[in-house]
Amino acid sequence: MTVQPSPVNYRAMPDESGRFGPYGGKYVPETLMPALEELEEVYLQARGDKDFMAELAYLQRTFVGRPTPITYARRLSEHLGGAQIYLKREDLAHTGAHKINNALGQALLMKRKMGKTRIVAETGAGQHGVATATAAALLGIECIVYMGTVDMERQQPNVFRMRLLGTEVRGVESGSKTLKDAINEAIRDWVTNVRTTHYLLGSALGPHPYPVMVRDFQSIIGCEAYMQMNDGTMGPGRLPDVIVACVGGGSNAIGIFHSFLEEEKVRLIGVEAGGHGIESGEHAARFADPKMGRVGVLQGTKSYVLQDADGQIALTHSISAGLDYASIGPEHAWLRDLERVEYTYCTDDRAMEGFNLLCRLEGIIPALESAHAIGHLIELAPQLDRNQVILVNLSGRGDKDLGTVMEVMGERGA
Repeated sequence: MTVQPSPVNYRAMPDESGRFGPYGGKYVPETLMPALEELEEVYLQARGDKDFMAELAYLQRTFVGRPTPITYARRLSEHLGGAQIYLKREDLAHTGAHKINNALGQALLMKRKMGKTRIVAETGAGQHGVATATAAALLGIECIVYMGTVDMERQQPNVFRMRLLGTEVRGVESGSKTLKDAINEAIRDWVTNVRTTHYLLGSALGPHPYPVMVRDFQSIIGCEAYMQMNDGTMGPGRLPDVIVACVGGGSNAIGIFHSFLEEEKVRLIGVEAGGHGIESGEHAARFADPKMGRVGVLQGTKSYVLQDADGQIALTHSISAGLDYASIGPEHAWLRDLERVEYTYCTDDRAMEGFNLLCRLEGIIPALESAHAIGHLIELAPQLDRNQVILVNLSGRGDKDLGTVMEVMGERGA
């Protein structure tokens, strides 16, 4: 007799210790434990507070511009052949990316529930920094954003935006001078000023309760998409066969995946940054690299981490500043173990191909992060039938990346 496995209760995770299976947890200095416990308690209370949730919903409608629409990418679908492609348009949210969903939620939580006066944050591509600076300006909160100087150079427009919004941007010169190092400096600041300061972490990683809190604030993406795809006046009138999203830390991906986890017929695909290819060692594909991708602890959480045999964190590379992080959110690691989500990667070259296709065929300039998801469609869409549907989370717009794109296209003589 064959014993059928028990269905997974995805909504029951993380457990009380903040773990998704073996991943997650709290790996922080003892001085931060009270702050994390306070944050967890306040967040759990806020989720059940009708007034707080009503205020957040009001700001999402009137300030962020939600719900964001879905768009049928007719010409891209025809060009690639196979499946019909729809885009969830997070690029149309205020500030130009999904990051505002979490930034506004955490800032409002701090302002209304925690009584702290100061926010620190990290940013790579700059979109989380801009979103945090925007929420801080709206709510009248002092804000400091840490950013690696390499990222500051390639994301100068976003640095300028943050400063226009009244935020202090502090350049980080240590390590690779990118996102990992910016997170380190933000955590140091938080440890030093923990009584007055909230650390507004930008992705679904870090110590508990950040992965679940960020996921919940971002889950509005999937909630909207679920209804929109079923609505025949907006979408195809049914659920998609496949959902695709890029994965750095993992917030935009878990945001759209979460509402579909129990729909077992919907394939979920996360696309990591393949950089110059896995064998080159210059990438940020935590799951795809059998030599460097292994379970470890980085910046407060246990998950897959790119590291050498001695446990030293590996340098990462991606054409996209928002995807070159050495670890990945713990819920993604758990979902991969369960084989509920598939994870693949897209190289810089293929991402640029996807970027150009969306520009020229649909009149949409995507963020280079989102271009990795589009790049994967070049391989995926032709494998599916014309009556099948792919939904892509277009997590951000590409204004911030035009300098990088111009440089790359100039080098290639495009």
